[in-house]
Amino acid sequence: MTDITLLDGSIGQELVKRAGGAPTNLWSTAVMMDRPGLAAEVHGDYFVAGATIASTNSYAVHRDRLARAGIEDQFGTLIECALTEAAAARTAHGTGRIAGTLGPLGASYRPDICPPPDIAAPFYAEIAAMMRGGVDLLLIESAASVEQAAGALLGCADAGVPVWLSVTVMDDDGTRLRSGEDLGDLAPLIAGHAPDAVLINCTRPEAVGAGLMILRGFGLPFGAYANGFDHITAEFLKDTPTVDALQARRDLSPALYADFAMSWVAQGATIVGGCCEVGPAHIAELATRLRAAGHRIV
Repeated sequence: MTDITLLDGSIGQELVKRAGGAPTNLWSTAVMMDRPGLAAEVHGDYFVAGATIASTNSYAVHRDRLARAGIEDQFGTLIECALTEAAAARTAHGTGRIAGTLGPLGASYRPDICPPPDIAAPFYAEIAAMMRGGVDLLLIESAASVEQAAGALLGCADAGVPVWLSVTVMDDDGTRLRSGEDLGDLAPLIAGHAPDAVLINCTRPEAVGAGLMILRGFGLPFGAYANGFDHITAEFLKDTPTVDALQARRDLSPALYADFAMSWVAQGATIVGGCCEVGPAHIAELATRLRAAGHRIV
């Protein structure tokens, strides 16, 4: 029997789908402003499904992204809202941990427009400080290059809570970051900053296994939470895209996703969950499979 941390699934995409309406450049940030309480509902559904961690809806709450939309003055309010909604769901459920999520500056999958580590770090540090006391850990998500990961880790150096680093790899080659760099190139960074766990997220589940073989060599707790997109399109990699440039897979049933995740556990992963387009039903199936295999969800 192994202790497995079961993350939640998609937060942003789940919110966008439940809110309805046309996608915007603000992604799920707009949902928190337009539909108060909806994020808490999503977090609650994942707790009921078996997840033990609520990932705050703060992935895209960065000053640079809000400034482009002319609402940077709401930065603090949005961070507080993301924390409050996760906390409300945990209180209603009675147990669970809260992970403060920090997405990439600039845009997802675009390390080419992310500032260098010394410039990026203060932006992450500001968010980490604002989250102090409201989260049990910080989850750096979708780092697509070594430098992007370095800026986030540097900014979280004095967080006072565990820090997990999650990187995104190529859809067709899990051994390479989306920047094209080898996943193994993270080794000096991992050794220098010593995050508490290292993960792969927001890539096709088929690519994850090869990447986990490399993560395992870092000697830290490791895991993965893949997405359910067909692929990351060229249209989405343009400036200020909206999520309607991406298509959800039709074949990724809860059972199939659980098959993938259980194979990661067989590789030694102790942290699993889901990313975009992986919903509560997928997490519920995964929870059932983990328990049936004799694992304990913690």
